[in-house]
Amino acid sequence: MARAQYSNDVLGFLRDDPRSILGKLAETARDVSGEQKEAWLEGIRLLQKELRGMGNGRLFLEFEIPRMAKKADAVLLYSGTVFVIEFKVGAKRYDSADEDQCVDYALDLKNFHEGSHRAPVVPILVATKAEMSDGGPYEKDADGVFRVVRSNGAGLGDTIAEIAGKSPDSEPINPDEWEKSPYKPTPTIIEAALRLYAKHDVSEITRSEGGTENLGRVTATLERIIEDSKKRRRKSICFVTGVPGAGKTLIGLNLAGKRRDYKKGERAVYVSGNGPLVKVLQEALASDQVRNYKIKANRPNDEMRASDAGNSKITKSAVRKKITKAGALREVKVLVQGLHSFLSDAVAVEKKPNERIVVFDEAQRVWDPKEMDKFLKKKNAERRGMSQAGILIDTMDRHEDWAVMVCLVGGGQEINHNEEGLPQWFRALHCGRTEWDVYVPDEIDDKEHLQENSLDDMLNGLRSFRRGGLHLATSVRSFRSERVSEFVKALLDIDEDAAKAALEEITRKEYPIVITRDFGLAKEWMRRKARGTERFGVVAAAKSYRLMPHGIYVQLAVDAPSWFLNPRADPRSSYSCEYAATEFKVQGLELDWVCVAWDADLRRTGDGWGHHEFRGDKWTNIRRDEKKMYLKNAYRVLLTRARQGMVIFVPEGDPHDPTRKDEFYNQTYCYLRNVGMRDIKDACVES
Repeated sequence: MARAQYSNDVLGFLRDDPRSILGKLAETARDVSGEQKEAWLEGIRLLQKELRGMGNGRLFLEFEIPRMAKKADAVLLYSGTVFVIEFKVGAKRYDSADEDQCVDYALDLKNFHEGSHRAPVVPILVATKAEMSDGGPYEKDADGVFRVVRSNGAGLGDTIAEIAGKSPDSEPINPDEWEKSPYKPTPTIIEAALRLYAKHDVSEITRSEGGTENLGRVTATLERIIEDSKKRRRKSICFVTGVPGAGKTLIGLNLAGKRRDYKKGERAVYVSGNGPLVKVLQEALASDQVRNYKIKANRPNDEMRASDAGNSKITKSAVRKKITKAGALREVKVLVQGLHSFLSDAVAVEKKPNERIVVFDEAQRVWDPKEMDKFLKKKNAERRGMSQAGILIDTMDRHEDWAVMVCLVGGGQEINHNEEGLPQWFRALHCGRTEWDVYVPDEIDDKEHLQENSLDDMLNGLRSFRRGGLHLATSVRSFRSERVSEFVKALLDIDEDAAKAALEEITRKEYPIVITRDFGLAKEWMRRKARGTERFGVVAAAKSYRLMPHGIYVQLAVDAPSWFLNPRADPRSSYSCEYAATEFKVQGLELDWVCVAWDADLRRTGDGWGHHEFRGDKWTNIRRDEKKMYLKNAYRVLLTRARQGMVIFVPEGDPHDPTRKDEFYNQTYCYLRNVGMRDIKDACVES
């Protein structure tokens, strides 16, 4: 299937009649507006004028960028270089949002389109009524992507020829092979949610190698269990485990989205106790619905261009029915719910739920009976002495025939008191519910999932089945390196040799992990690295109270939707670096570039890790193993949030402040250096 609505070699393009080309662009989009046709026509004529005299090359118009569900106006392959050209016909200035859009297209091709991996990629923004064009110098980053080039169209051909000459060693590009080469995207969780909500399959929006094969295998296993449960009228509970960033949330959203066919009696819901994640997903999905409605409503006689279409289909009937933010949120909450909301409904009325299939994300964070009773007391509900897992199972058990629960479990992800992880589920299953079929992955036998418990003991007396297709072993969060979670585990386990080996491979794959003792440099490093709309921000453990002298206030409440979704100009957004998000705000979510601020709560000592909590005016030792685990897991979460790279900020001590002594920080810094991290002041790290 062709990725472009029009493609031709440059000489053929120059011979083609502009209106014939326009016809090909318009034939796949019904009811194209006159304004859009005129914009296309002006862009075609400008290109025919500026590319005249160019002896070779291939031009693609309206080239699809699948991950973003958009199309680039033009992509030109010339002299071993990929030029991504975005037209803003009639624009009198170079808008920063337009520049970001153009750069995003270029980065998407470089990162996810196999044919563009080795080629220089040049984003060019053409604002036809702007006063002037760039005259160089044209800057290229280490990965071969140029900084955005501004042009008003005049002299565009000369600009292209000059930039192509800056990469004389570029390999020739075979246009046919380039167009057909695999496109293997790795979307953010927010991008993925938008596509899944529009009923795309997980296999359509992620890479077809490594981790995505794993995602497909787990999805297929769950589908078989659901069908078998329906056929045999059984109740089944499935536990899906995975390393950080392996796609557990993707699996859950995909399954809930595909199984929302009410006519088949399959009402599914995605439920998570991770409040910030739920709020961010709900806000993103609802805002996307409203945004797409406004686009269509403003052009009621047009069929939306793919470049404007976002991730949702808006029909003409939908345009007539106004979509409000409140209405969109109500619709979204049918599919994506907070666990507390789901529980409130469950305990309020003793009836079977509407849903037959419930996906519980972050299932390792279920509360014990004591914490659950506190919640029920606040709701003026009867306290039952049951864990959160017990009440959830009890709720789904109200169905007379079949029901399926899918529990997505992150190993080593318990980060709060009274979160007892996977063992809590098995205790609940033993409370007279042996009729449930229990499916567990073969890879579940490790301390991070079971703590000090024996799996055989926990399964004894239950109708249990081991399955090889219920574990996600490969991280898909970082498209640059799949070994980040492995590195973080070795780092926190103080396995220096394993950490060093993993870090060496990670950095070879262009995933930088660097260190600094200067917070200002850390922020500047992220700003330099981020291009287009790539997001960056600061994260820190929830009780990192002695980071305050550096302007990092973990006590300040972060509004997760604003932090993860709002634009650069908003001081509440992650871009501002004015708010540090804690493990409770970022678990399950991600940024492109992250600064992890490392306080003296978890500090390296001669014997391992020292676990501390700041109380009043001094640090105190953490003695309970449970609280030590929560602190270690907090750093595990923080260190696995970055998609493209991170900088770790370890402060200098202050001899005048007894709460920030040098020894509280120096050994941690030295340990991170010893496993191979380079300080960003090192010349070899700069690019």
